[in-house]
Amino acid sequence: MIYQIQGKVVKGLGGLYEIRATENGGTRRFSCRAKGALHREEAKVLVGDNVELKIDDATPDSVVISQILERKNALIRPPMANLDILFIVLATVKPAPVLETVDKLLAIAEHSSIRPVLIITKADLDIKSAEEYADIYTLAGYPVFITSSETGEGIDAVKAFVDKEIRGGITAAFAGASGVGKSTLLNALFPNLALATAEISHKIERGKHTTRHVELYAISPENSDTGYIADTPGFSLIDFERFHFFTLEELFSTFPDLAPYIGKCQYADCAHVGESARECAIARAAEEGKIAPTRLASYRSIYRVLKAKNEYK
Repeated sequence: MIYQIQGKVVKGLGGLYEIRATENGGTRRFSCRAKGALHREEAKVLVGDNVELKIDDATPDSVVISQILERKNALIRPPMANLDILFIVLATVKPAPVLETVDKLLAIAEHSSIRPVLIITKADLDIKSAEEYADIYTLAGYPVFITSSETGEGIDAVKAFVDKEIRGGITAAFAGASGVGKSTLLNALFPNLALATAEISHKIERGKHTTRHVELYAISPENSDTGYIADTPGFSLIDFERFHFFTLEELFSTFPDLAPYIGKCQYADCAHVGESARECAIARAAEEGKIAPTRLASYRSIYRVLKAKNEYK
């Protein structure tokens, strides 16, 4: 008998996908490939996809992904679909954060209607810097947690947030630069995951990319209505020149902390990229400490890249 059931892609490597599905009141995992049409880049199966499986009882191991169900969103980095919450992890030091990369991740999440949450790790190494980074993103209106996997600081607070928010099919991912301690943090939150971790390279102060692929973990494996957590590979660059995340016209909406000042500049066509504080309400707000200057700098940097792409076209 040939029949179909629906499931969620929890892992994908080399064209082989692991699917978690509910069948006859229980949960099952299938390892299978996608049908031919789903190998094309524009239709590529992503971790987090809800899919339809075609199963042939008469042929052992005859399971194939026959259809990708409608997506809420799809990301290039981390390469995932149907994400609800993105935990953006940055280390206080070793490696020091590149705030423009953090802000790019925030902008991508905002554009994709994903709820961003900031987690600052390694606070035990430099609590002053940890608090300064927290102030930047608290001012921007985001939830922020300061943590240390060494001392346990902040871990219970993050765990309480996860327990409250990630259930009933909600999918969350932990993303950030290599070496910031994502896997260590996840192990502290969920000891049963036992994720691989590695020391930081003292020469380049970067991690060794212990997470090689995106994988979803069910918080309650036996529960068909569980929430999911994803560990993702580390990265140090989000390339707006090479990849298309959103348009220049959509940029402003991805910085919600700048929104209250729209329409208050001296000139209606103010682009907020080079104007003085006297002319630009956003530049003035940054000078007055109402907006973090680093946030405005990130907005201006992304604006220039997207503007150049528009002019090139």
